[in-house]
Amino acid sequence: MLKAKQYKSGVKPIWCPGCGHYSVLNAITKAFSALQQAPENSVLVSGIGCSSRLPAYVNSYGFHGVHGRALPVAAGLKVARPELNVIALGGDGDGFSIGGNHFLHACRRNVNIVYVVMDNEVYGMTKGQASPTTPEHWDHSKLTPHGPEVRPFQPCAIALAAGASFIARGHSGDPNGLAKILFDAVQHPGFAFVQVLSQCVTFCPEQAQWKDIVHLEEVCTADPVAAANFLHGDDGFAKGVFYRNPRPVWPVTHEQQGSSDIRRGFAL
Repeated sequence: MLKAKQYKSGVKPIWCPGCGHYSVLNAITKAFSALQQAPENSVLVSGIGCSSRLPAYVNSYGFHGVHGRALPVAAGLKVARPELNVIALGGDGDGFSIGGNHFLHACRRNVNIVYVVMDNEVYGMTKGQASPTTPEHWDHSKLTPHGPEVRPFQPCAIALAAGASFIARGHSGDPNGLAKILFDAVQHPGFAFVQVLSQCVTFCPEQAQWKDIVHLEEVCTADPVAAANFLHGDDGFAKGVFYRNPRPVWPVTHEQQGSSDIRRGFAL
């Protein structure tokens, strides 16, 4: 039986001290251990950003792609090799800005992959600029001295509207709870979206207080209207599985026609 530490690659992470991504790494390896997932049958696909370093730290196959493009690579891989466990990884800038359109269509298609977004509400790798999920009045960046002055992106609500069949939120301060969410996400047949509140105390030191704000909500439902009502009033700090409603995955398998059948279809 493989233990969680055996799913780590041995490459030392180089995130900043206090970064929440360390706990996300631990949660992923704990989930893999609980699943007894064979390392050679798993692939982690990432884009660009602090969070996208994570595949190098896991004992599995990995693909470090270009900014915002983790989802199309992961979807293509899953379609070509459906027997593999494919997890796409990224951050809020990578996933919701540069990769925002891919996010919408991955939800809509319901490809059988997991998408984990480590959301720290900031572009950390490029030294602290506002991202799509940055609070409206966050004024810590010289590029937005008065704050972004636009409402932040709502990932879970948008995932629901776009058609994701599994939607959850975890917190890096609760790696065991996050591991349970990831365990469920991997086993879900369809597109599983997991938003992780993962603090960046280097550029957003106030996020150290998230541990006192995050709260568990037992609201898992298969009713999209009930899920929408909950997410409409969500303060952004609820954690748990919010929505789970399996539906046919993409691509749909069709019976292959022979050449003679095709010719008959065009006969006059």
